[in-house]
Amino acid sequence: MLRRDFLFATLMVRSRTDSGPSQSVEDFSPRASAIILCDMWDRHWCRGANERVAKLVEKTGPLLIRARSKGVTIIHAPSETMDFYKDYPQRKAVLDLPPVTPPKQREITAPPIPIDDSDGGCDTPGDTQHKAWSRQHPGIEIKAADYVTDKGDEVLRVLKHRGIKTLFVMGVHTNMCILNRTFAIKQMTKWGVHCVLIRDLTDAMYDPNDKPHVSHERGTELVVEYIERYWCPTTTSADLMRVLSA
Repeated sequence: MLRRDFLFATLMVRSRTDSGPSQSVEDFSPRASAIILCDMWDRHWCRGANERVAKLVEKTGPLLIRARSKGVTIIHAPSETMDFYKDYPQRKAVLDLPPVTPPKQREITAPPIPIDDSDGGCDTPGDTQHKAWSRQHPGIEIKAADYVTDKGDEVLRVLKHRGIKTLFVMGVHTNMCILNRTFAIKQMTKWGVHCVLIRDLTDAMYDPNDKPHVSHERGTELVVEYIERYWCPTTTSADLMRVLSA
């Protein structure tokens, strides 16, 4: 039996097949795990997105505090803001790590996402796309042992250096950056990194006026279900907190 201080074996994850969802228990070691925060910016060009990110920030703080206390590595990934962090020791800590050659990519075939976000997915009329962000949301603390990066190969450096086996993914937006950034679910999964999406700490860019004409919340759920079917399992922040508090 593995030592309790090394392995917590009670995390519930959800996957999906053609026949529907399935729950299972997954073993993971906190000290061999990381949480990556994807594009939790200080400001977004879409007002609706801003409001929902602010709510996610409130839920994120307690989870990160608990995760750090158990040895989980925290990676902040606010894309296109590295100039802001160039003098941060947490940014320099990534750059000081030896480069890692990415492994051979796995071939994964998946259909298009189940929602139409071709117009940007904003649900607040009148908002126009532009770069509104300059840093990560100030409500999220960056602690001394954390890392800051927005590049997939740099994330691999951190994962190898820290011996990371499980990468928990959270942030925005589920149908865009969460899937498609170089450090996000698609690329990491193709490189063989075991990802788990924290499904209640994410939000989609989706306008209910677009197909499939469901509520914003249901649109996000559809993308989560798509990820569970084709890319990686999901869990909840409540279950992760429960495990880390045991």
